[in-house]
Order: sequence, then C-alpha cells, then structure tokens
Amino acid sequence: ALNIKGIEYEYKAVNLIKDGGMQRKEEYIAVNPMQMVPAFVVDGATLTQSIPIMEYLEEKYPSPAILPKDSLQRAKVREICEIIASGIQPIQNLVVLQKVQKLSSEEEKAEWAKFWINKGFIALEKLLEKCSGQYCVGDTVTMADMCLVPQVGNAKRFKVDMSPFPLISKINDELEKLEEFQKASPFKQPDCPEDLKA
Repeated sequence: ALNIKGIEYEYKAVNLIKDGGMQRKEEYIAVNPMQMVPAFVVDGATLTQSIPIMEYLEEKYPSPAILPKDSLQRAKVREICEIIASGIQPIQNLVVLQKVQKLSSEEEKAEWAKFWINKGFIALEKLLEKCSGQYCVGDTVTMADMCLVPQVGNAKRFKVDMSPFPLISKINDELEKLEEFQKASPFKQPDCPEDLKA
C-alpha cells in the first residue's frame, strides 16, 4: 500500500524466527503487545494489523485510491480482505503453526496449513468469478490485491496445488509484475536471508 501510494517509509525488520523471534522481545512487545507483524508507527502512534493500516493510508492519502468509489465494490474489496485476513491467514500464521507443531509432526503441520489455505481459496475463487477483472475487483489495484499476494506466497510455501485456482493464480501473476509489489516482496527486503533473496 505504501509503494502503490508512493509514500516514503523507513523499513525496520522483525525476524520472526531467529533467536526465538524478535516479536517476543520486550522492545517489540512495547510496540505491538500482540507480538505480531506488521506494526506501523506514524506521528508517534502505532497501528497494527494490515487492514487498519491500509484503511488509514487510504483516508490519509486518498490518491491513488486503493478502495473503489462505488459502495458495492468497496464492500467486495473488504469482503476479500476479510476472507484472507480473518478466514485463511490466521489459521496458518506462524504462532498457530508453532502450537500445532508441538502437537504433531512437521508433515501434519504442513497439511494443516494446506487444508485451511485450500478451503479459503475455494471460496475466494468462487467470489472472484463474480467480481474480478485484471485484479481482484475490476482493473484497479485495491486492498484486496494487497492481501492476496502474501497469501498466495504462503500457499506456495506450503506447496498448495494452485491448479484448481486459475483466477487467483492469474491475478497474482499480474500483481507480481507491478514494481510496487516487487519492492514489497519478502524476498527483496534487506533482512531476507541470502539463500532466499530474489
């Protein structure tokens, strides 16, 4: 969202794995007591959770818009965001998978993540059949697209078969061509391990 809107920002890495996870250190807990990313600090205030951060950016910097003007299309964008951010992503989030891993094998953890991603993508694919164009909702990049790309990244990480999801795959491929999305890729961040850098 910051890249799409052309907003300059300072990136501060929070390694979720190294040394037990930086998010669990007192310094970061002071920023985000939920011990999760992202945390967006602006004018001395901290916002957490991707959707409220994007909503703030849309209200503070309305151009270029990441929400359509049409009320129904705005609702569709928010619906897609919620399906991903509330219905898919939390269930295969790192903290959940770490808890599941304590109860099962590495393979069972991966199957757990694949099951929930697959379930969410089945619903999302059907929804996109009715509202997508080049992107999730029409032909303009919206918040929904900003939620989709990282979730497809997780699907790839867990080796989800994407062949049943041609619309999700097509939209993701289009978005990954955009410089703003390329800059936001986790594989292009300064803290990305060398062996994973794009």
